[in-house]
Amino acid sequence: MLLYYVHDPMCSWCWGYRPTLDRLRKALPEYVGWQNVVGGLAPDSDQPMPPEIRDMVQGHWRRIQRELGTRFNFDFWTRCEPRRSTYIACRAALAADEQGREEDMILAIQEAYYLRAMNPSDVEVLVQLASELEMDTAAFTHALASKETEQELQAQISQVREWPVSGFPSLILSTHGRVRPLPLDYHDHETTLAAIQES
Repeated sequence: MLLYYVHDPMCSWCWGYRPTLDRLRKALPEYVGWQNVVGGLAPDSDQPMPPEIRDMVQGHWRRIQRELGTRFNFDFWTRCEPRRSTYIACRAALAADEQGREEDMILAIQEAYYLRAMNPSDVEVLVQLASELEMDTAAFTHALASKETEQELQAQISQVREWPVSGFPSLILSTHGRVRPLPLDYHDHETTLAAIQES
């Protein structure tokens, strides 16, 4: 069995799900493999986020904070110039994976965005995070802009579009070559665990 976690490092609901996700991963049986897949929430853009999108995203933050108790630093909206652009953060996760640091980079992006009021749509922010993680920043910077990383991003996005995925985060279980979505409970990892054990 292989469990695919479909996400975007800049997806606020993925940040809200993070504590439950961590519990799920620790509780997974040894026979279940794990693989992150980036779904690509928003393509590259240099344009400032329109006011209606800013309002919508902040509304998501407030709802997640209210329903899940997730921490958000709303200083982001005054300190940074938000852009609807998350593909670069997805590439950063893939680039970090070349150094075995994918999980570390995903968490670093989430904490930078949601707690530190930093903008992961900016290359310099991502390079700073790689440096803070004591990665090879030259190799990371090269991989971030490489054709190979872009091809991998597009391949993962295409795969996600073929799966029964309605949004991020999502969990897809592959068993003997067949895939099916699993229930994702933001409050309790046992819901997903039970579905896996019944498979």
